Amino acid sequence: MTNAEIAQLFADIADMLEIQGEDRYRYLAYRRAADELGQYPGSVEALWRDGRLEEVPGVGKTIATKIDELLSSGTLKFYERLRQEVPPSLIEVLRVPGVGPKRANLLWKTLGITDLAMLEAAAKEGRLKGVKGLGAQTAQNILKGIEALHSLGDRTLLGTALPLAETLLDALRQAPGVVQAEMGGSLRRRQETVGDIDLLCAAGDTAPVVQFFTELPQVRSVQSAGANKATVILHRDLSVDLIVLPPASWGSLLQHFTGSQAHNVELRSAAVAQGLHVSEWGITRDGVLTPYADEAAHYRALGLDWIPPELREAEGELEAAREGRLPHLIELGDVRGDLQMHTTWSDGTRSVEEMARAAQALGYEWIAITDHSRGLGVTQGLDVERLREQRREIDAVNDRLAPFRVLRSIELEILADGTLDLPDDVLAQLDVVVASVHTGQRADRPALMKRYLNAVHNPHVDIIAHPFGRLLNRRPPMDLDFEALVDACAETGTALEINGQADRMDLNGGQARYAMQRGVMISLASDAHHPDGLKVMSLAVSTARRAWLEPKHVLNAMPLDIFLAWLQR
Repeated sequence: MTNAEIAQLFADIADMLEIQGEDRYRYLAYRRAADELGQYPGSVEALWRDGRLEEVPGVGKTIATKIDELLSSGTLKFYERLRQEVPPSLIEVLRVPGVGPKRANLLWKTLGITDLAMLEAAAKEGRLKGVKGLGAQTAQNILKGIEALHSLGDRTLLGTALPLAETLLDALRQAPGVVQAEMGGSLRRRQETVGDIDLLCAAGDTAPVVQFFTELPQVRSVQSAGANKATVILHRDLSVDLIVLPPASWGSLLQHFTGSQAHNVELRSAAVAQGLHVSEWGITRDGVLTPYADEAAHYRALGLDWIPPELREAEGELEAAREGRLPHLIELGDVRGDLQMHTTWSDGTRSVEEMARAAQALGYEWIAITDHSRGLGVTQGLDVERLREQRREIDAVNDRLAPFRVLRSIELEILADGTLDLPDDVLAQLDVVVASVHTGQRADRPALMKRYLNAVHNPHVDIIAHPFGRLLNRRPPMDLDFEALVDACAETGTALEINGQADRMDLNGGQARYAMQRGVMISLASDAHHPDGLKVMSLAVSTARRAWLEPKHVLNAMPLDIFLAWLQR
C-alpha cells in the first residue's frame, strides 16, 4: 500500500469515530496519524518492514500495531468493524460546508441519509427543514455547499501526483536503452491538480522501454501498448501515458507534450506563419524534418527564447519570448526563509528548535514561527501569556543558532466580527504578523470583506495567509472581492501568501500574478506542522513561477536585514 492509501484509511477511521461521538482525543490521534503518514517523505511500508513505524510523528504503539495488521494481512479488523457501524459513504457528507460530524450523525439517525446523493435529494425536497436545529437557511446553505462540491471535480493533487511520477521516472531511467526521462503535460507545468500523468522518454529502441513500463509493479492494468507509447492504470486509479522517441527528437518531444492546448495552438499558428510545421518529432520546412535533441534549440528555431514550462499557458509568454521579455523566475534556491510554520505551541508536532534546525539544514537563513492564536480553539492556540512564554523559548533558540534567526510571529485569527484575536499592543511586539480566516468561511461577501479589510488596514498585520481558504477537491474558495482585497493590500503594503500545502495552493498562479502586477508583495509558506513538511515550499515556488514571479516580488527571497527593513515600512 502507498503512504496515501494508508493515510486515507486512518483518516476515514478518524471521521467515523467523530461521527459516532467518540472521545475527541481519540479521533484526533487517528487524524494526526493520518496527516503524518500522508506527508511522510519516505516509504511507510519500508519503515514497517524495518520495525521503525514509531519514527513517524503521531504513530505510537497502538497505531503502529494497527498498521502492522493492515500491511501483514491486507485488512484491519478495527476498520472493518467501524464500517459495519458507520456507513463509509457518510464520510462523503462531511465534505459539505456546514455539515460536521454531529450534523452528519443527526441526518443519518433522523432521515437515514448515508451519502451525498441522499443529502442532496433531501435538501431539494425540503425534508431537511423538518430536522430539529435545521432551519430553511441552513438547508439552503447545505444545498449551495453540495452544488459547490460538484464543481470541484476529483483531479489528483500536484503534491500527490509528483512523487508518483518521480517514482515511475526513477524506474524508467533503469529501463534498457533509456537516455532521458521526464514528466510532461500539466505535471511539468506544475498545475495544482492533474487529470493524468504524462511521461516522456528518449531511447534508441523504443519497444523494450514500453514493455518494461507496462510490467512495472505500480501498474494495475494496461489500456493500450504500441511500439513507442502506452497507457496504463496504476493501482491508485490514475492513468499514465508514456511516449518514447529517439534521442535526436528529445527536445521536440518535451516541447510538444508540455504546453497547454492553448499554448500549443498558438505555437503551431506562429510556426505555420513562418512556413513551418511542428510535431513531437521536430520541425518540418519544405518537407524536410529537422529533429531537435535540445528543447531550447527547438524554440530558437521558431524565433523564440526557451519558455519555462510553468508559463506555457497562452498568457502572453510567446510574445514575451519573441521579444526577449520573459521573467527570470524565482527558483527554490532563491528562498532564504519560510513565512508560516507551526510547533507544539499550537498544532505542530515539533519544538521551535527542531523546526529551526530543519530549516537551517535546508539552507534557510531565517524563519517565522506562526503558531495559531487562541481564537482557533481546536489548535490550543496562543493567548497573551503563552505568547510571552514562547518568546522566551525563541530567544533561547536564537542564542544557540545565531546567525540563523527565528522571527517571533503568529497566525492571527481574523474573528467573525472583523476584530483581530490579539490586541494591538501585543501584536506590536512581534516581528511578523500573519492574519487568516479559518472560521465563518461561508459568510457572504460583504461580511468576509469587512473582516479582511479590517485586518489589512491594521498597521501591525504584515501578511494575509491563504486568502481564499479553499481545500482542493474538498472545500470551495471563499466568496471574496479579490480585486478590492488586492487594492487594499497595495495601499497598505500588506503581502499576500502562496500557501504550499498540496490541498491549498492558495493563492493560485493567476491570482498571485494579478496581485504582483498591482504592486503587492508575495509571501511563500510551507505551513509546515513538522520538519518534513518544510519541503512543500517547492510547491509554493512552483505556483510563484506560474505567476511569473521573480525574486524581487517575493518576501522569502530577501536577506534578513532587507526583510526586517520591509517590515518597518
